[in-house]
Amino acid sequence: MSVSVNIEKITKTFGDVTALNSTTLQIDPGELFGFIGPDGAGKTTLFRILTSLLLPDTGKASVGGLDVVKDYKKVRNLTGYMPGRFSLYGDLSVEENMEFYASIFHTTLEENYDLVKDIYSHIEPFKKRKAKDLSGGMKQKLALSCALIHKPEILLLDEPTTGVDAVSRKEFWELLKKMQQRGITILVSTPYMDEASLCDRVALMQNGNLLVINTPEQIIDTYKGKLYEVRTNRMNDLTDVLRRADGAEMVYRFGEFVHVTDTISADDFKEKLKQSLQKAGHGDILIREIKPVVEDSFLALMDKNQKL
Repeated sequence: MSVSVNIEKITKTFGDVTALNSTTLQIDPGELFGFIGPDGAGKTTLFRILTSLLLPDTGKASVGGLDVVKDYKKVRNLTGYMPGRFSLYGDLSVEENMEFYASIFHTTLEENYDLVKDIYSHIEPFKKRKAKDLSGGMKQKLALSCALIHKPEILLLDEPTTGVDAVSRKEFWELLKKMQQRGITILVSTPYMDEASLCDRVALMQNGNLLVINTPEQIIDTYKGKLYEVRTNRMNDLTDVLRRADGAEMVYRFGEFVHVTDTISADDFKEKLKQSLQKAGHGDILIREIKPVVEDSFLALMDKNQKL
């Protein structure tokens, strides 16, 4: 059975730092919901409050109708939590970690094997290996298996793919989709904005504030202006040259290109860019208009918020 999450005006401060600023949102049962944002955005603080590991200063939150403060024991029983840092026992083997976490919830690996087999089967050939000797991707799969071993109704995964190679990241998200198909509500935080497109809805967080909550497609639709990708034979100073160009609003490196936003949508903007680059001594100039992706939209929203 899937559970919902309700967060009402949660505020949490640490000294002079406001980690969460009156955060309010609702997450539907069975939803794969992403929290996207840089380090310090407030993602981990929110997850620790929802798993009853931190108390909010003000506001309240419920998981499956259970108050995370008053009903914390029940909340922990229906929640699977995977913290950002690998927190399993490195000196225990894969199998021993699984058995230990199962015993905490008065169950066994054998009893719930069907629930974790899609994930655990990847690491079962190494079940005698100590957890500290696993690769990054294998450690994440072990941590997810341990989080699932007690049949949780909701999963909270705090930056589960940080430091993991691209192939392991892809496999991990495929596993999350399988978990969602079983009816598990999944909350996942990540600093990788490209992972936002894999969620049903996403919340962009910055400095403890929620900037936007929407589907990835609808967030892209909010992008204002025309977007161009630029490449030349002198990429080292390309960003600086483009930032001095007339009409260029946002300029940032994006893979092998630099992305430039023209918010006034001038008809001659592309030609002006080319002239500026030629004047600065750039050659092999490629400038073409492209459609924004989620990351472009998020960066625009963050830039707008910083200017307010």
